[in-house]
Amino acid sequence: MINRIIGALGAEGIDTWAITERTSHSCETFFVRRNMDLKRRTSLTDYSVTVYRELDRDGAKLLGSSSVPVYPGMDVEEVRAALREAYFAASVAGNQYYELIEGAGEDKVPSASAFAKMSVEEAARAVGEALFAPDTGDDVFINSAEIFAVKRSTRVVNSRGVDVSWDTCEVRGEFVTQCPAPQDVEIYHSFAYAEPDADALSAKVEEALRQTRDRAAAKEPPKAGTYTVILSGDNMRELFDYYVSRSAAAAVYQHYSDYAVGKNVQGQDVTGDKLTIDLTDGEPYDAEGIRLTDRPLLEDGVVRTIHGGARFSSYLGIEPTGSFGGIRVRPGTAPLSELMSRPHLRVVTFSDFQMNAMSGHFAGEIRLGYLFDGEKTVPVTGGSINGSILEAQRTMRLSSELYVTPTYTGPLAVALDEVQVAGT
Repeated sequence: MINRIIGALGAEGIDTWAITERTSHSCETFFVRRNMDLKRRTSLTDYSVTVYRELDRDGAKLLGSSSVPVYPGMDVEEVRAALREAYFAASVAGNQYYELIEGAGEDKVPSASAFAKMSVEEAARAVGEALFAPDTGDDVFINSAEIFAVKRSTRVVNSRGVDVSWDTCEVRGEFVTQCPAPQDVEIYHSFAYAEPDADALSAKVEEALRQTRDRAAAKEPPKAGTYTVILSGDNMRELFDYYVSRSAAAAVYQHYSDYAVGKNVQGQDVTGDKLTIDLTDGEPYDAEGIRLTDRPLLEDGVVRTIHGGARFSSYLGIEPTGSFGGIRVRPGTAPLSELMSRPHLRVVTFSDFQMNAMSGHFAGEIRLGYLFDGEKTVPVTGGSINGSILEAQRTMRLSSELYVTPTYTGPLAVALDEVQVAGT
């Protein structure tokens, strides 16, 4: 199919282009309580073609682009018609000119995941066993779940010689825990693993069941005021994405960010943990075909890399690093138990937790939290938190325990001082 697309591009006189081919094989299983309600296999192949067009506007050299999907069932004339329309669209708006990534044909990179040695059915079955292993009670339980085991092959080809391909494997899913009494509560959870880790998933479910029981018992929001707030788990990636967004070449070029290599962005007189963050990715190439290698983003609070793809890196005159999907954060030295030894509000579940990459403000409505006043701990629900990473980063403390997902490896928890909490 790729050769057919390349032939159609030539027939339309389009000489600058990029093609992405994605083929996926998956096993999808759906459960109601512990009973499998549905199981299905899928095999999909799709193509995305981006065409580029050099433009001259008032003496300025520009580059327009437009992307279009191409499907295996399309004949040559249908493909040419789609490309022709995209090429016209590329002439409507242009950006400052830049060169596409250049490369050569490279050997396919196989997946190194242990999931690659399993069939998608075997992977889904193994994850399902780990998911339901802790689900043994009637007072709190998993009321539904979905598991998706996926093996994916990706190939990126462009008119500048790039021809790279690689395989990835992943099992991800969702489950809902329920506790009917003293009030009927349901909480949504998600998970994703690039490597089999039955113990980690079972531990996640065990904690989810405990938290759902506590949420059913929680009645009141915390009192309004200023707290040390502890965040943990999946909220960590959202929090640290602030630094990823601010150091992106696109944000720097468009003056949304003043980050630069060598700039101390954590501030002076840091009394908490200094941030060291690396850019990582579970895939060997990004969507442009740029080879991805781990890059230092921050080192002790100082910017080490401005990252991005071909376009904005070209505008800044820096090496295109590619677009990364993951981060690795250096953990702290204090265990979570130490962070929790003084009065705090630990929020474990939000209705929605968000970090604003422009202002540094973060906020979320509390679904379940644990309030420790120095003597006792009580579950709370309701109210919200509202803070600024710019104000909290000087004293933030990171746990020594790790939390691992396909896109985040780093401390399990962070303690943030002087966070505003809206409550009673």
